[in-house]
Amino acid sequence: MTVETTAGQAAIDRKRIARLTEREMARLTEHTPESKLRYERAVKVMPGGVPSSFQVNDPWPVYVERGDGTRVWDVDGHEYVDFHNGFGVMCIGHANPIVCAAVKARVDLGTHFAAPTDGSIVVAEELAHRFGLPQWRFENSGTEATMDAVHLARGATDRDLILKIEGSYHGHHDSVMVSVYPELEELGDRDDPKSVPYGAGYPRALTELTHAVPFNDADALESVLTKLDGRVAGLIMEPAMMNINVIPPVEGYLERVRELTAAHGVKLIFDEVKTGATIAYGGATQRFGVQPDMITLAKAVCGGYPGGAIGMTEEIAGLVSGGKVHQYGTFNGNPLVMAAAQATLTEVLTENVYPGLEQTNERLKAACQEIIDRYGLPAYTEGMGAKGCVIFAAEPLREYRDYLTKVDGELSTLAWLYHMNHGIFMTPGVEEEWTLSIAHSSEDIDRYLNAFETFARDVTSG
Repeated sequence: MTVETTAGQAAIDRKRIARLTEREMARLTEHTPESKLRYERAVKVMPGGVPSSFQVNDPWPVYVERGDGTRVWDVDGHEYVDFHNGFGVMCIGHANPIVCAAVKARVDLGTHFAAPTDGSIVVAEELAHRFGLPQWRFENSGTEATMDAVHLARGATDRDLILKIEGSYHGHHDSVMVSVYPELEELGDRDDPKSVPYGAGYPRALTELTHAVPFNDADALESVLTKLDGRVAGLIMEPAMMNINVIPPVEGYLERVRELTAAHGVKLIFDEVKTGATIAYGGATQRFGVQPDMITLAKAVCGGYPGGAIGMTEEIAGLVSGGKVHQYGTFNGNPLVMAAAQATLTEVLTENVYPGLEQTNERLKAACQEIIDRYGLPAYTEGMGAKGCVIFAAEPLREYRDYLTKVDGELSTLAWLYHMNHGIFMTPGVEEEWTLSIAHSSEDIDRYLNAFETFARDVTSG
């Protein structure tokens, strides 16, 4: 079946897409026999053969052996230029010598005390400077950070209900595993969405305490807040959606969100696990100029080590210091993680590197768009800072409901296969994006573009 797209776009032959997908999957299978062997061992002792379900992939995961700068090598010895970067963690590049030296030096001084060290003070001071919130606590992951943010919102307001954005992922604790990837028919009306649990294991009583609203729709948010007035503790949201490709906020949206939450006494939480230290020196908070009550961080701020952080106003911090809300963790502020975070934030991802990341990203986006236009692909580019993607949709996405109805999953999957088979390590699936590092060179960008153009040519050729 051939499907015509809008004017100026090439016809997409679905049978051809299927043949190319079968061919490229066979190539990936043929080239990764050692990954297959690892998978066959791993699946006997780990569900899906992986430590995290995000790593599951067909025909099997590609098991990675090592990384250096922009390169990673799989267990079959294949070298890739890494645009995946650990789901957006490695903006510093793999095995960054500055961060490695800091961590190695810390190892010789002891790796864990369950007591504060100087590193936690330095990192907290740096985060306060960059993100504009005065008080910080540390975590071991983004999930822990968002979990504590929800606790604090409830403690600050003595209310139970939480709002989140449809199609957003904020970690895997009960309060936010709601309306993560629901089907379109499950969503309900825009101004009265349904709460859809993300899989089993979440008590319905907890799921019903979280309500989802569409992104980029302040009117829908206002309607829900009015309906639930006096009952909502907090709104947790990515200021730019980064889990269903990249969807930026429309002009004026975040400002209106801030106004509405303040008017209803609702604590505003920016989940900057993906945007923090990647799209600007002070993340989305600085880039968009809207100050929330809390910010959650992880991934890039710790330079590849398992850490996270939560920033808060003085008022909210008082809940913790005064003992009304408890925030604990044996490994919070672990000295190895703090050494990595301190080196990352004060020596590597300094303010002067962000213009270069932005420039590289703009070059990659523009060149991909030129290829899209030249071959008539139903797609467009989006991104900011170190983050970007090609979205296989004929018109821009504004929210999760657009993602469900407009994104071409077959083209997205095939593009991933082409990149992997041409030495570009990318995140599998239809919802993720590239993350650049300070190590990416013009040669790396050219390799990406060569792979993408080969894909575009093969998809649209007669």
